[in-house]
Amino acid sequence: MRYFFLSFLFLLVGLSVADAQTKSPDEFLGYALGSKFTSHDKVVDYFKYISGKEKNIKIVSYGKTYEGRELLVAVISSKENIDDLEQIRKYNVSLSKAESFTAQKGKQPAILWLSYNVHGNEASSTETAMKTIFDLAEAKTSDIKDWLKNTVIIIDPCLNPDGRERYVNYFNSVSGHKPNSNPMAREHSEPWPGGRSNHYYFDLNRDWAWQTQIETQQRLKLYHEWMPEVHVDFHEQSYNEPYYFAPAAEPIHQDVTPWQREFQVTVGKNNAKYFDENGWQYFTKERFDLLYPSYGDTYPLYNGAVGMTYEQGGIGAGLSVVTTDGDTLTLKERISHHYTTGMATIETVSKNADKLVKEFKLYFEKAVTNPPGIYKTYIVKAQNLSKVKKLAELLKKNGIAYGFGLDKNMRGYNYETKKVEGFKVDRNDLIVNLQQPKAVLANVLFEPQTAVNDSNTYDITAWALPYVYGLKAYASKESVKGTYPALEEPKEQSEIADKPYAWIFKWNSIEDAQVLIALQRANIKVRSAEQAFTIGTKVFPAGSLLVYRTENERQVKGLSSKIARIQKDLNAVVYTSASGYVDKGKDFGSNVYPILNVPKVAIVTGTGISTQGVGEAWHFFEQELNYPVTMITANNIDKLDINKINTLIMPDGNYGEDINEKLESWIENGGKVVLFEDAISSTLGKRPFNIRLRESVKNDIKVNGARKYGERNLDDLSETIPGAIFKVNLDQSHPISAGLGDYYYALKTDDKIYELLNKDWSVGVLKSNSYMSGVVGKGVLKKLDNGMLFGIQSVSKGTVVYLASDILFRSFWENGKQMFTNAVFLVN
Repeated sequence: MRYFFLSFLFLLVGLSVADAQTKSPDEFLGYALGSKFTSHDKVVDYFKYISGKEKNIKIVSYGKTYEGRELLVAVISSKENIDDLEQIRKYNVSLSKAESFTAQKGKQPAILWLSYNVHGNEASSTETAMKTIFDLAEAKTSDIKDWLKNTVIIIDPCLNPDGRERYVNYFNSVSGHKPNSNPMAREHSEPWPGGRSNHYYFDLNRDWAWQTQIETQQRLKLYHEWMPEVHVDFHEQSYNEPYYFAPAAEPIHQDVTPWQREFQVTVGKNNAKYFDENGWQYFTKERFDLLYPSYGDTYPLYNGAVGMTYEQGGIGAGLSVVTTDGDTLTLKERISHHYTTGMATIETVSKNADKLVKEFKLYFEKAVTNPPGIYKTYIVKAQNLSKVKKLAELLKKNGIAYGFGLDKNMRGYNYETKKVEGFKVDRNDLIVNLQQPKAVLANVLFEPQTAVNDSNTYDITAWALPYVYGLKAYASKESVKGTYPALEEPKEQSEIADKPYAWIFKWNSIEDAQVLIALQRANIKVRSAEQAFTIGTKVFPAGSLLVYRTENERQVKGLSSKIARIQKDLNAVVYTSASGYVDKGKDFGSNVYPILNVPKVAIVTGTGISTQGVGEAWHFFEQELNYPVTMITANNIDKLDINKINTLIMPDGNYGEDINEKLESWIENGGKVVLFEDAISSTLGKRPFNIRLRESVKNDIKVNGARKYGERNLDDLSETIPGAIFKVNLDQSHPISAGLGDYYYALKTDDKIYELLNKDWSVGVLKSNSYMSGVVGKGVLKKLDNGMLFGIQSVSKGTVVYLASDILFRSFWENGKQMFTNAVFLVN
């Protein structure tokens, strides 16, 4: 009996010790990392489990995705640093604001942020995050213990849970009992839309600066509360590619400092040391540049950190795949490679912690005393207060200081004319002075022409905010600051009357579209002014909305009170007219005031269609307009019912040879189709579409001497256009131009331009010298000269809208939203 009791006691002690030990990911999950993909909820569970077991980890939940999945980071360091974490954080943020702050008790550790799985189908990195946090938490080696003394490490295990789950669920549903390494197996080919993007099909790695998506908005709020010295973004590329890590490729933006470049080399050499020991292949200084400001490496760089991208071969690899070299690449190997660069980077940051903190401090001090670039102040004119407010909101999200108004005449570079001119600063003009901590980021976002020393770029090369928002602006070499902290709201009072002839609302913003939507939801008939008119001293521009009392009050009970409620709820300004007679322009009985149709909208989705294009439209309707849309697949286009769908959005994509046959009768019966970019190509030369591609101008570029094999990648640079801005001349008399002004600044990523429409409306035309900013090859520049970019065609009772530019580009091209809203709601 005694022996039994002792045995039982030893068993209890053993179980207690086992329970006290922190489980590895393999033990916690019940399978070896790399043998299967881990669902996001289990990743969250493991991170929370390990933080409960270890005293040197703190979990911060920072939000949820569109689909309700939790977003979190783990903060890990030495026990001493964790106990003093808030002081460390505050001190670090004070450095980024060039402020004085009570010094730390000891030396300030460097903050390293590791981001995993921003692209959902680049799935090895989230698995890596679990292995990394376990080994850091255990800290079984003296090296790791030393690293944690000098470094606070923030680990975000999955930036894009919705996309990851889409990929993992698909893979698990089609893979067999054992992984199939044959590249032809279906487990290596995701169906549309794939797992790369988030719920609304946005690429979150291009959203850092713009913060259009809920995941980015919540993450960047947390990021600015920490402001790390180093940020690493873990990715995957084609499974046939070797590993990539910094230093980055050219072009590198001129505002990236010598120290930031130098430290990328330092990190790269340490990564290379470990890869060399294992005989693993890798490359640096190729393909992945540092220019576009909204990546996970460039955005941190423009915010004082050393930002880097690491790319493991693996997209489509599943658990195992045979590469073109004949080798078999496994998920376990992919995890091992990412784990190695992650730990090697922690080592490098730890060894250079003092220097990193010192250079971080100097970065922001220099920004205040000697900001970059030739311009010291950017002034944005306030001809559209709604757009100015949205621009100010974007600057605030990014921590960029600004002011308003200044009683001063100045000279500066005019973004519209590209000339230095005199101008007057008005009360509501937005002023960004670069003598501030965020000078670099502000300069990158506003500079009229990005300096590019290598045209072989990975993304767009132009994004100056005045063009994006369609606002007049000047760049001045004089340093001035705004007098006022906020806009002065116009003192316009609504005119509420029980029995006017008509109620009138303005139209020049998305907020005005929401007024129209609310009126139509209340079954109120709304008209639009195709021409400007004047009542008394008040000028109402084209696009203004009108509600005629007599044609509505019979069908709508309590009409005036409903309009008053809408005005109050949406904080809209409403005017009234006592008569149908106007002092200038056409009287209200004219046909220039048509009743607007109520759009019943569908967006086409599916294989061959741009996920980005679909997501941009879907997100805009749901998240910005709160307007119902029906998502249909391309094979259902021929089943459209004009009574249920009268507006069809066809994003960029390939719609097949018979798209005209599917659409013709629906359009003739009153349907409106909006064609984006390559959707137009599917209609060329087919009735009822009356559009022709403009013939290319012959390229006369001469070749001097024999071609060199080593320069073969440069052969096509004459035909490149990674993303440049062009000024489009608008037909201001057409409803699609309402609220836009004389010009629209289009981002072009292809060389397609069209002949002017013979009997219809060429409402957006590129003329000579339309080029404004960005990289464009000489051959492309010749093609994009004198032709149509936007057109409207009437087909019997229906309408075709041609948009040869992505006017909703990544949801940050704000001026395009106005044009798209016009196309949907004003163009009948």
